[in-house]
Amino acid sequence: MLFVPPLRPPEHRVDPKATLWWTLNAALAVLGLLVGEIAVLVWYRTGWLVTVLVATAVLGACYAVVMPRWRYRVHRWEADQQAVYTLSGWLWLQWRVAPVSRIQTIDTARSPLQRLFGLASVTVTTASSAGPVRIEGLDAAEAAQLARRLTEVTQRDHGDAT
Repeated sequence: MLFVPPLRPPEHRVDPKATLWWTLNAALAVLGLLVGEIAVLVWYRTGWLVTVLVATAVLGACYAVVMPRWRYRVHRWEADQQAVYTLSGWLWLQWRVAPVSRIQTIDTARSPLQRLFGLASVTVTTASSAGPVRIEGLDAAEAAQLARRLTEVTQRDHGDAT
């Protein structure tokens, strides 16, 4: 049977709290970079490093404000009886489709920051050389339900999972 994916974006958005999670991740990354630059500035005491530090602070603040909101507008997911669909990214968009017959494992993960916001990620691994399909920023209960549902669907499917 020929499988044709839908020609539309996936139906579901990630949890709105994902913007807070992405913002905090971005802020921590920028903060780490700034701490490193401050250490270099203290060590070398050159004027041009101040310019680099200010530029990093300004660009980092823009990144931490813009990126999470943009990602939230873009990130979508859907899972049905035939496949798992994802649309993700913020500068480079990636649309992934993983047919149920190719699913090998379904994992959920919750980092400490995700737990803080009640979020989780679902990773669907296939034999694809492009790597697993990840749905990040789901409500933890929704992620658990999705993993259960996908497990049931893959058990009913008698594909080769390769």
